[in-house]
Amino acid sequence: MRTLGTGGPVVSDLGLGCMGMSDLYGPADEAESVATIHAALDAGVTLLDTGDFYGMGHNELLIREALRTRSRDDVTISVKFGAQRDHDGAWLGTDGRPAAVKTSLAYTLRRLGTDHIDVYRLSRVDPAVPIEETVGAIAEEIGKGHVRHVGLSEAGAETIRRAHAVHPIADVQLEYSLLSRGIEREILPACRELGIGVTAYGVLSRGLLSGHWSKDRELGQNDFRAVSPRFSGGNLAHNLSLVDALRAPAEAKGVTVAQLAIAWVLARGVDIVPLVGARRRERLAEALGALDVTLTSEDLAAIEAAVPEGAAAGARYGEAQLALLDSER
Repeated sequence: MRTLGTGGPVVSDLGLGCMGMSDLYGPADEAESVATIHAALDAGVTLLDTGDFYGMGHNELLIREALRTRSRDDVTISVKFGAQRDHDGAWLGTDGRPAAVKTSLAYTLRRLGTDHIDVYRLSRVDPAVPIEETVGAIAEEIGKGHVRHVGLSEAGAETIRRAHAVHPIADVQLEYSLLSRGIEREILPACRELGIGVTAYGVLSRGLLSGHWSKDRELGQNDFRAVSPRFSGGNLAHNLSLVDALRAPAEAKGVTVAQLAIAWVLARGVDIVPLVGARRRERLAEALGALDVTLTSEDLAAIEAAVPEGAAAGARYGEAQLALLDSER
């Protein structure tokens, strides 16, 4: 178990990111998704991460169904809000106004069938609304008992400091993997200075670091990776060569490439909780195997020799989406 920040919730070493069960990674099997959530809970995973815009509420309804026969007190639910989308799923911006906080939360509580959210966070910093106003509105909901902790997502160091001055921040959700290490420069040190945890998403770089990806894999138009720079043309070939380089240290440890990549994130500090985006029980079981991997200094050196910092080809998002990330400014 790990604690999200100095005053945040105690959660399992790994969390389950549920986005792909409803959106952005192509079709998913709903029954298998529920079975995967159940398998995660049975294995001791206590942190479920979602967003109210994943499948336009579908993901929250899916989690509600999965938790119907489980105790709410045994689960920590983290919810992102604020992303604006149209009927076709196009991204329209972010709304961090206090009124949006309260409205989004009311709908989320109804969809999840619960009276509180454990960690509530703006999905992207709204440049039109001071972060102090957004966090202040969440703090008001804490006072009403509707939220337990405030989180942030893809926020830069300055924004994190400003938010934390209004109300203690439990954790910041950030992309962090062997292929995405930008947070190490300013954001991670700021979080550690303030006693804020990190929930790391994209620890397998959306499947690139799974060891199962093929350059010939076809992606549907509703799959985010079809337009992701790291999955395009020569970038994909280069990035898969990095994965191939990881196979030797993985084999030396007797683990899979995915387990090695997750174990690397786990080893970066007890204040970091990796989120794994498994949509099927077999992938979940593989990811959970990373908890049994202990990396020595020699192992870490071999891993980082295979995938040096900054070695990835292509940005983690396209230019338009990168421009929306406070963490990239």
